[in-house]
Amino acid sequence: MYKRFFKAPKQSFFLFGPRGTGKSTFLKEYYPKAFFIDLIDPETFRFFLAAPEKLSLILNEKSEKTIVIDEVQKAPDLLNVVHNLIEEKKGYQFIMTGSSSRKLKKKGVNLLGGRALLKYMPPFFAKEIEKNFDIKKNVRLGMLPLVLDSASPEETLKAYIAIYLKEEVQSEGIVRNLGDFARFLEIISFSHSSIINASNIAREAHIARKTVDSYLIVLEDLLLAFHLQVFNRKAKRNLIKHSKFYFFDSGVYNSIRPKNFYDKESEIEGVALEGLVAQHLKAWVDAQSSSYKLNFWRTSSKIEVDFILSGIDCFLAIEVKNRSVIHPKDLTGLEIFKIDYPESHPILLYRGKRIYKEKGILCYPIDEFLLKIDPNNSFWKFF
Repeated sequence: MYKRFFKAPKQSFFLFGPRGTGKSTFLKEYYPKAFFIDLIDPETFRFFLAAPEKLSLILNEKSEKTIVIDEVQKAPDLLNVVHNLIEEKKGYQFIMTGSSSRKLKKKGVNLLGGRALLKYMPPFFAKEIEKNFDIKKNVRLGMLPLVLDSASPEETLKAYIAIYLKEEVQSEGIVRNLGDFARFLEIISFSHSSIINASNIAREAHIARKTVDSYLIVLEDLLLAFHLQVFNRKAKRNLIKHSKFYFFDSGVYNSIRPKNFYDKESEIEGVALEGLVAQHLKAWVDAQSSSYKLNFWRTSSKIEVDFILSGIDCFLAIEVKNRSVIHPKDLTGLEIFKIDYPESHPILLYRGKRIYKEKGILCYPIDEFLLKIDPNNSFWKFF
């Protein structure tokens, strides 16, 4: 059992995260005396779906003051009751987990805004599994606790998306045609770590452009994917306007991405490697109470920097290369960004083992970089 870095607030909070990130496991260990309401259990789900108001009556008979509602999105009307109980100031702490924000967008989060914090449980950080982190293995398998704790991680990973399709997409009727959505997933996997071209995806998946847009929203609602926007503050060049797409975990990407005889393994691995860095950086940003932003930078002439991490005390420009030897052309994007933003700190992550500077750019082993990222610390002070 690995110890998670997540710090639980003392007040009520939502804890979002995709299936398999260990939300329930963490809460059962951290709050052993809490009253748990598991909405995945069919009987419990039916009871509270039919009569959410009975939560107050049940809690009147309980001594526990910490209440965990697991997968709260399945019965969002419970949040009306939670809202009233928080307002009554009876000393309850409500912890509400969710693996989908679809229903809560309309009911829950808006209703409880300010009364319950919004927190996220990501896949493992490399530092959480430290000695067991192996970049070659984890680029392929990802960082999901459900997968890494399994006796058969490859099989568990293969089943992961099937579980989502069945239990989340199909059961909630999010999409009308599950076959179309499954085909879309395969096609969108080729856009991992890339700019989205919705028209091309629609053509290859044989679905309408509007359907692609709605499916992209579904992926975000199910917390399976995220987008990065272009960094355009005080822009001195023409920049693109489209966002960059990532699956939330490199292993999930690998499980969805079709493999063909003509594919180059290094190309697939390179895309997964960038995604592994992206998920770590996003998880760090999501864990902060201060305002930090994660973006990318790309000019209309296709000069690019993979990640821009910015905040009140941080301005990193990060490029990822899946190679052990750095070539001068690998530094081009960071060099040009540094010209436009001389106050930035450029870092090139690569598969080698040596730490050195070239043209003012810090070249750093990617595995060592990932092992520095701790959501409770300002990791960039190591560089």
